[in-house]
Amino acid sequence: MQYTHLGRSGLKVSRLCLGTMNFGPHTDEADAHHIMDSALDAGINFFDTANVYGGSGHRGWTEEIIGRWFAKGGERRERTVLATKLYGTMTDRPNESKLSALNIRRALDASLKRLQTDYIDVYQFHHIDRDTPWDEIWQAIEVAVQQGKILYSGSSNFAGWHIAQAQEAARRRNYTGLVSEQSIYNLFRREVELEVIPAAQQYGLGLIPWSPLQGGLLGGVLKKERMGVRRIEGRAAETLTKHRDQIQQFEDFADILGNEPGDIALAWLLHQPAVTAPIVGPRTQEQLDAGIRALEVTLDADALKRLDDIFPGHRPAPEDYAW
Repeated sequence: MQYTHLGRSGLKVSRLCLGTMNFGPHTDEADAHHIMDSALDAGINFFDTANVYGGSGHRGWTEEIIGRWFAKGGERRERTVLATKLYGTMTDRPNESKLSALNIRRALDASLKRLQTDYIDVYQFHHIDRDTPWDEIWQAIEVAVQQGKILYSGSSNFAGWHIAQAQEAARRRNYTGLVSEQSIYNLFRREVELEVIPAAQQYGLGLIPWSPLQGGLLGGVLKKERMGVRRIEGRAAETLTKHRDQIQQFEDFADILGNEPGDIALAWLLHQPAVTAPIVGPRTQEQLDAGIRALEVTLDADALKRLDDIFPGHRPAPEDYAW
């Protein structure tokens, strides 16, 4: 396994992050525990979750599954860099969502209880809260750090200027601020190259891409469709219809390289200088094994250029659209 620092922090994390959103709704607890054990055995030490994971009828379910896994012992907690998130609505009560000081305190304590641990390594804001001042947010986070309940803070789904706001507010308080940003980023979805990645690099944040295979569209969907292995429905089916030629070019190029399309898509992210660790969210052990396999794929300059030709990206703003 390869390791790197999370942004400008001294925290070392694996180049792949285990996403746990499927644990509970799509992967039963026994299989989830087996996947987490396999991830640790493979050297993946970076696990990501959120307080809302588990579905609308059982928010917190995923954290509970992870907590019971930690409780098995075997230094599972000590070997894991644990990241969770808050922001989403947990109940219909008015103060159990977003980033108020009150919700930060309550949500953090609730996550600690579900996770059966006394601290979170990286506590992430799942979305920007436009209604809460940054001084209030940072004061609450500083208290949690002083209490030993969290070590680092991260953001998720922030715009570039949100990162700048957060970091400048933290600077005024002589506080570290954010060490990471979790954004959707893959060959299909490259909007973060406009302003989020430049902001993250300027302020020393590590980028943690979610949906690296764009819901499976970069995972060999056409090949699986021909084999009758997978059927795409809903919005993904519409995207597939619209971009079928593009996806076919990608899968044909993966065949030329001698790799699975999903391996190429993950490897491409690992070749991007801002990326710390893409999130792989396996439902099965086989999907975890496929994610780990991507670490062995090396893409040369010609391969990276061909991928840019198939999936054009962005230059940093404003050069992308202005002189």
